[in-house]
Amino acid sequence: MSAAPYLDEAQARAEICRVGRSLFERGYVHATAGNISVRLADGFLITPTDACLGTLQPERLARLDADGQQLDGDRGSKTIALHRRIYAASEATATPARCVIHTHSTHLVACSLKADPAEPELLPPLTPYFVMKVGHVPHIPYHRPGAPEAAEAVAQAIARYAQAGRPLRAVMLARLGPNVWHDSPAHAMAVLEELEETARLQTLAPVAPLNEEQIEELRRVFGAHW
Repeated sequence: MSAAPYLDEAQARAEICRVGRSLFERGYVHATAGNISVRLADGFLITPTDACLGTLQPERLARLDADGQQLDGDRGSKTIALHRRIYAASEATATPARCVIHTHSTHLVACSLKADPAEPELLPPLTPYFVMKVGHVPHIPYHRPGAPEAAEAVAQAIARYAQAGRPLRAVMLARLGPNVWHDSPAHAMAVLEELEETARLQTLAPVAPLNEEQIEELRRVFGAHW
């Protein structure tokens, strides 16, 4: 399995701002909630702390070295600690992260608030595109924003699902919001869009999930990792 290529820094800066503006204008994030990071060959870019994703400026994004120490730009979001755990934990899986997006998307948070604490995942396999484009979404128990325990739980979930042949593209932090990842900001945004749409369907019209025969067909025809 070959690792996903790293993004060019100038391109990454532009894409973070484009995706941030798109998410803000469409209501996936509000006020100063949410953050976006990109892994570079020699470090990271991340949105500044308390920044509005709708008004990001490429030159003001926080630039960090490979150890997470800030080099320039505005002060980076504290969630870089969680993002770095996602990058590291996913590197050896079939879905290595090059971009991580965190939001407080409304329908996903609503599903989290109503979720059964005994259920390890946030959503059932409602639609074929959720199964193919997102996959399993572990529901991580509540911890305060920035808590190291949450980062550890996410890293453990990534490793656990990878060992079972079910590489993750997303996790849901209880009462806070999703973290999604992919090989670019555009692809990570697409995962978030499909995830939030599935949560919206769950809140509007909860129905029986796809059955095992239907899911097996998606595995066979499309290579879905469910």
